[in-house]
Amino acid sequence: MAEASLHQSLSQQQTLAPQMRQSLEILQANTLELSQLINQVLELNPVLEDVTEHESLDQLVENESPDAEKYDDWQDSYDDDLRELAIMERRNQRLGTDDVEAREHFYNSIVAPLTLQEHLNAQIRESGLTARERADAEVVIGNLTDHGYLDTPLETLATKLQIPLPRLENALAIIQSLDPPGVGASDLRECLLLQLDALGIGNGLEAEIVDEYLDEVARNHCPQLAKRLHLPLETITVAVDNIRMLDPSPGSRFNHHGNPYVQPDVEIRSTGDGTWEAELTGSYLPRLRINDHYKDLLSGSSDDRKTRNYLRNQIRDGRAVIRAVDQRQETILAIAREIIARQQPFLAKGSRHLKPMTMSDIADVIGVHPTTVSRAVGGKYIDTPHGLMEMRKFFATGYHTSDGSDVSNEGVREAIHDLIQHEEPSRPLSDSKLEKLLSEQGIRVARRTVAKYREQLGILPSHLRKKY
Repeated sequence: MAEASLHQSLSQQQTLAPQMRQSLEILQANTLELSQLINQVLELNPVLEDVTEHESLDQLVENESPDAEKYDDWQDSYDDDLRELAIMERRNQRLGTDDVEAREHFYNSIVAPLTLQEHLNAQIRESGLTARERADAEVVIGNLTDHGYLDTPLETLATKLQIPLPRLENALAIIQSLDPPGVGASDLRECLLLQLDALGIGNGLEAEIVDEYLDEVARNHCPQLAKRLHLPLETITVAVDNIRMLDPSPGSRFNHHGNPYVQPDVEIRSTGDGTWEAELTGSYLPRLRINDHYKDLLSGSSDDRKTRNYLRNQIRDGRAVIRAVDQRQETILAIAREIIARQQPFLAKGSRHLKPMTMSDIADVIGVHPTTVSRAVGGKYIDTPHGLMEMRKFFATGYHTSDGSDVSNEGVREAIHDLIQHEEPSRPLSDSKLEKLLSEQGIRVARRTVAKYREQLGILPSHLRKKY
């Protein structure tokens, strides 16, 4: 018989205080997330206030006429609405016309992305089908994958949903006639054949190759196909090129993961004299401060201990939030300025000239721990003269070139991409040849490293890039 017993033991365990957890959350948040966090804090902590709103309110009061006090007794509720409207107008005037238009464009651009299912259902509703046919079609649409395939056999759906198989077959035929072409296929071969039918060449050479020799197309075996079909190599090459222009994933053009809008956290701008400066974005973020009224209440002679403790805790928490936001901004700006100091060739010439840089290097300069740098750059984007980039991309190891300079991993990938972009289509560069060409540029990397970077760029091997 097992016996129950109690045991007592001592152990040390490190836990984060709530304020520290909140500070880390603020540090790791990007600009859009930070705006949401600050607004939540403003709602939960009554002692905090938005300085921006009060500055706008003070400006409004200064501009009121002396006779405005006459209406205070009967216009209280109405003035609240007018005051909010006036504050918004003052903000817009302070921002300027261009900034207001940019903000309006930003808000208007944040729309719910159209999914494949919504796109197909909209066509079904306008197709003049009966209610039962629409319902059957919606069942099939609901079982499509994000790529637009129906990977569940109709027989299985018919049994599971208790719908006669002929009805589902009719619904699938309707769906396969909709946009985008190829949707509703069970595999790649059927998907490509549906697209060829939509182009009016469902009985041509391309359809024959897809139906019988799709594996040969994947291996780029055009000469072998020409021999098998007893056709000139040029004819086969044209047909294979036409097949490769088809979409193997017709549903992927629709967004499945929300709006892709990215707000940069830092902008790097040229000052016009050959130097660069970093500037934090998010000018619309609330600026927090502790309301003086609550400070006075705390310093008063109130004997209500519960109220005093509550105010003391709220003021302490509010100051912690303000300090965490300030530290976040200072840390990100310090990292951006150090990026400018170390990446002058990149700013002037592009990704090919990115220099190796580690988080420890930056941490030593700005006086923080490397993990703080890691949290600060995670999920953040920086707007550079060469486009929007993840801040993490600046932190990578690299290679020492023969001329004594350093080049980052990103720079090596850029060099490989440039070489392949300018290769002869009939004689694509192998990984070994790319290794030799990089060595001639002073960049010594192993062939397997070249292959790894090529795959990261999404570029096929040389035998699959060859065009006859």
